[in-house]
Amino acid sequence: MTGPTTEAVRVRSATPVDHAGITAIYNHYVETSNVTFDIRPFSPVERAPWFTQFRTAGPHRLFVAVRDGTVLGWASSTRLRPKPAYDRSVETTVYLDPDATGRGLGRLLYDRLLGELAAAGVHRAYAVIALPNPVSVAFHERYGYRRVGLFHEVGYKFERYWDVAWYERPFQSAVLS
Repeated sequence: MTGPTTEAVRVRSATPVDHAGITAIYNHYVETSNVTFDIRPFSPVERAPWFTQFRTAGPHRLFVAVRDGTVLGWASSTRLRPKPAYDRSVETTVYLDPDATGRGLGRLLYDRLLGELAAAGVHRAYAVIALPNPVSVAFHERYGYRRVGLFHEVGYKFERYWDVAWYERPFQSAVLS
């Protein structure tokens, strides 16, 4: 087996020192895949406003998987929609360095993220998955996400249209205060 394993990997809340690594991983997917509908890479400075939405507690979190100071992947939960009535629902996502896939890092990240969301009183989590993406679909379904919607040809990237499926995961948690 080559590449990183979960040995010596630490999952923790992201800090500003991680922003360049998080951005580099994200940019890989911007440039090479349909899993995000951003169409041009970002510099860490351009991505800075995105980082400001995360907290060290509560429903809006950003976690990194780090080994020897290198960010191998990240998972986040963001506001689903900007109106206050949506505050008990979040959108979740996970991205891994392409050399770190298939080693259990996504599970480490989502275990931590979903545990924190349950503790924070989140009612529903949503994953938005550009199709086809059988790996992401299977991953999310293992965590109890179920498909609740499909938008046909909603995104245009790489000279074609892409469908997007919405997946939902309920939590058995208390109401946020």
